[in-house]
Amino acid sequence: MKLVGHALAGVDGCKAGWIAVHRVADAAPSVSVFPSFHALLDALPDALIAVDMPIGLPEFSSKGGRGPEALVRPLLGARQSSVFAIPSRAALYADTSDFTTIEAWYAAHRRVSAVAMGTSDPPRGVSIQAFGIFAKIREIDQLLIARPELRGRVFESHPEVAFCRLNGGTAMALPKKTKGAVNPAGMEERKALLCRHGYEKRFLDQAPPRGAASDDFLDAAAMMLIAGRIASGAARPSPDPPLADRFGIPVAIWA
Repeated sequence: MKLVGHALAGVDGCKAGWIAVHRVADAAPSVSVFPSFHALLDALPDALIAVDMPIGLPEFSSKGGRGPEALVRPLLGARQSSVFAIPSRAALYADTSDFTTIEAWYAAHRRVSAVAMGTSDPPRGVSIQAFGIFAKIREIDQLLIARPELRGRVFESHPEVAFCRLNGGTAMALPKKTKGAVNPAGMEERKALLCRHGYEKRFLDQAPPRGAASDDFLDAAAMMLIAGRIASGAARPSPDPPLADRFGIPVAIWA
């Protein structure tokens, strides 16, 4: 893999925080887990970052989400369900508690869904899957509001959009997961594609760091390739040009 004058990092959320596949200049890639996005930025201060997390939040959610989601879903065929709509900023911040019981979690989900219903047209609640990443969405959102200079080096991407773009515009044939469990055939399909783009198979075959799952690791590896495409000018945003939220944060999925 050729690097165009940048340190690169591909990032995905994981149970322990954030997993990053990163490299500097012509060095081999490394994989690390960080407890917070702030810690990741401190450890990789010069890296251009592509992250699998929504960036830029709408005040009101229209059909299909913020805009980028509706543009990329048609590219993905059977994989399009992996792109879920992002609710309003009010819904994202409706309950920021640390949940200590499963009952509190579900009660908060109901409250958040009610806010989302009132700030979307057609009215739409929040899936449990989307609710599960709200804290991580807020983590990046708060950093990009407080530190506008980060907006030029932290970019949103999406693994299945990335794999599709890296595969010449053809979506992956097999799912990464089936019924919540990793699908080995889908993982091997993606590893083969990543190897065609310069990764060594033994790097991808290693066990992920503690606190991250094997699919998180592959997604972060794909994100690093997208960071390289952004650095070289080969990546394109959806939409092009990007939208902006009320804080001026760009809203686009890059690949």
